[in-house]
Order: sequence, then C-alpha cells, then structure tokens
Amino acid sequence: MKKTLIILSILATAFQALGQKIVVKGSDTVLPLTQKEAERYMKKMSGNSVTVVGGGSGVGIAALMDGTTDIAMSSRRLKMDERLKLQEAGKPFKEVVVANDALSVIVHPANKVTKLTREQIEGIFTGKIKNWKEVGGADLTIVAYSRETSSGTYEFFKEHVLNRKNYASTVLNMPATGAIIQSVSQTKGAIGYVGLAYVTKEVKDVAVSYDGGKNYVLATKENAINKTYPVVRPLYYYYQTSKEKQVKPFVDFILSSEGQQIVDEVGYIRLK
Repeated sequence: MKKTLIILSILATAFQALGQKIVVKGSDTVLPLTQKEAERYMKKMSGNSVTVVGGGSGVGIAALMDGTTDIAMSSRRLKMDERLKLQEAGKPFKEVVVANDALSVIVHPANKVTKLTREQIEGIFTGKIKNWKEVGGADLTIVAYSRETSSGTYEFFKEHVLNRKNYASTVLNMPATGAIIQSVSQTKGAIGYVGLAYVTKEVKDVAVSYDGGKNYVLATKENAINKTYPVVRPLYYYYQTSKEKQVKPFVDFILSSEGQQIVDEVGYIRLK
C-alpha cells in the first residue's frame, strides 16, 4: 500500500510538472524576449504551456491585480499606488529583474543629425524645439513619436530623459514599439525612442549626451554594459507569491545561463 502511494505521488508530481500552464502579459519591450524564452522553455519542458501577450506594462500590471495573468512583464517598477493596491487586496507579490535594456533614440536615416543632448531631447518631446534646424539639422518640422501612456517605456522616458516634464500635445502616441519603428522609418522629420532590441536598419540611432554635450554615446550593448550609455533600465517580471510554484520553473529558466544567453541573442543586456 505504501509503495502504491509513493508511486501515485510521483506520478501526480510528474503530471503536474508536465501540464503546467502559464500566462504572461504586459510590456511590449519585454515581449520579444519572453516569446523566445517561452519557445525554448516549452521545447525543453514538453507538455508545459506558456502564453505570451503584449499590450504594455500598465496592461500587464492591471492583469496581475485582477488575476488574469500569472506573470506581468514590465519595463518599469510598480508605482507606489499599485503596490498599495496589491497589499490592501492581500496579494503579496515578487519582483524579478530578468534582463536590462538600453533605450535608443531614433530618427529617419536621411536625417543628418547624429547626436543630441538630453536637454535637446527634452525640448523636442516637450514641444519647445519644433524644427530640426534648431539642433543642427535641416529646415524640417520635427514629428515626435512616443509610446502610449500605459507603456512602461513612456513612463521611464518621461522620468529619466524628460526630467518628469509632460510630453507636448503634438507628440503622437503609438500603441506598440513596432509602430514607432515603422512611423520613424517612413517620416523624414521623425524622432522616437525604442528598446535596443527593436532597432533596425530602417531607422538611425542617435548618440546621446548627459553631460551638456561634452560626450556623446550611442546605445549599444557594449556601452550599456560598461555604463557609458546613460539610458539603461531593468526589465521586470511580477507575480503573486501564491503563483510561485506554478511560475518559478519558467522564471528560473530565464535567470539560468541558457536563459541569459537568449537575452543576448534577442538583443538585450544579460544580468551579471
């Protein structure tokens, strides 16, 4: 009888491990990384299912609060009010940094401007600088593209590049990072910002200065790692502690050497 119970217990554990289903929702920045991680994880852990959905950090965090996702992907930290809501609802959570990302400022390839100071970028996105000739470019109206307000990238850029100043009403909000790439690549006067892994040959990366124009640095993995590029941020997973047993094998996979190699492959910056 005892032997039978042990065998049944082992089988139950095996079936539970094989049949694990996880939903991951949120940040568009973290989306391509999580999709690739999930693909490899499911090959490795046959029978497990990981469903990955974008929509923005705010969407993922809202889903975490209402219990419609197991993991929220976010390109920003939880705000204090979000932390309090989870705490008041009796939903303790865990925060895990899964990778780092350099935020690239991009323009149309035909734009002769190759570098901007943080102050100039602030001026462009707050509406004070309206023409490229004001920053050494052609006599051309600036068309600024941003992520929408539910995006963690929108929040991070506002806090760390715009010094918490409001975006101009003329800035065009895009529903996804891919839409910014497409819009900037098709608009000669355009400027936008995206996670490093999204940068393509259809757009041009601009070197950024955080010391008033003394030093300009391009967004590259190398510059992010050696800390010479200033606009670098962590990428987060959040999950309720009640879901830990369910999600931890997937989270541990991402944090493993194999998972961090995928971080490299996708174009983000692996953890040390």
